Amino acid sequence: MREVVAAKIEEIAQQVAQSEGLELVEVEVKGGGNARFVRIAIDKPEGVTHADCGLVSEKVGAILDAEDTVPGHYTLEVSSPGLERKLFKPKDYQRFQGQKAKLTLHDPVEGRRTWEGILAGYADGIVSLETEPGNTREFPFEQVRTANLKFEW
Repeated sequence: MREVVAAKIEEIAQQVAQSEGLELVEVEVKGGGNARFVRIAIDKPEGVTHADCGLVSEKVGAILDAEDTVPGHYTLEVSSPGLERKLFKPKDYQRFQGQKAKLTLHDPVEGRRTWEGILAGYADGIVSLETEPGNTREFPFEQVRTANLKFEW
C-alpha cells in the first residue's frame, strides 16, 4: 500500500515540478494511518526559492486532496535537497562532477563500504570517484547503496 501511495505522489510531484521548470529530486513517505509525512525535494540550477517550494506545495497538496491520494491526515513538506544533496540518478553524478561526495556501497571494496572523494564522472554504468589526487576509483552504479554531496566548511 505504502509503495502504491508513494508512486502516485511521485507521479503527481514529477508533473507539477516539470510544469514549473523544476527537477524532482526525491519523494519520501513516512508513517502510516493518520500520521503520514510526505517530503518532496525539488531543485533547479540557480537554486530553489521559498516561492518555488510554496508553489509546488500548494499545487501538489491540492491534487493529493482532490484525488484523495493519501489516506487520512498527512503533513506535506516541500524543500530543496540541501547542501549535502543525495545523488540518485546517473545524471546527478554527471551534473555534480568536480564536487566532493560520499558513496556507501552494497558490498565492500578492499574492506570498505564507504568512500569519499571528488566526483570524476559517470559513464556506461560506472561512477568514478577521485579518492586522492591522481587516484580515481570506479564503482558500478548498481553497487552504490547511497551517495550524497559533502559540504566543505
